[in-house]
Amino acid sequence: MLAVLLFVPLFVTRGLGPLDFWWWLSANLIILIFTAAFLDPAWRTAIRQDFSGNLPYKIGMGILSALLLYVFFAAGNYLSRSLFSFAEIGIQDVYAFKMGASRFRIAALMIFIIGPGEELFWRGFLQRSLQNKTSKYLGFILATGIYTLVHLGSGNAMLVLAAGVCGLFWGYLYLRYGSITLNVVSHTLWDVTVFLWLPFNT
Repeated sequence: MLAVLLFVPLFVTRGLGPLDFWWWLSANLIILIFTAAFLDPAWRTAIRQDFSGNLPYKIGMGILSALLLYVFFAAGNYLSRSLFSFAEIGIQDVYAFKMGASRFRIAALMIFIIGPGEELFWRGFLQRSLQNKTSKYLGFILATGIYTLVHLGSGNAMLVLAAGVCGLFWGYLYLRYGSITLNVVSHTLWDVTVFLWLPFNT
């Protein structure tokens, strides 16, 4: 509920007083991570253990998975623009989130807060908790559904679709490998690539 209350207004208004979208998103994630750490001491232990073991493999798999997801989105970008009249406007609207913010600030927030924070909360805390309380696959489906749901406030079908695809992809990675380190690398690299390095709006 806290995630929904924090994220839905973010996507509806894209700003809060002096906070633009990127500052507000980062603040939301910090709130959620501290809340998760307070509520679930086992989560903190699991994160520490994951970061301390077999890092080269996890980093390599994270890089590979990010590249795979980018290629999938590149194909989806081409097909959606060809098939759907609303796709062009929707895609451009997603990139409008960057307006007014420097590339350096967006990159820094993505690398140090947004990419890691999204995975620490959505997969590392929420999906893990739901899997423990229900079942492995039901927890994955529920976490992916909530992750997609909070993007509905944007009113942008392309963003909601992208969130659903990413939620399924990163949720499955966590389901399959159980490594938040792998997910953090994948999510962070994909974010920087798709928004700043090789965007689809050019």
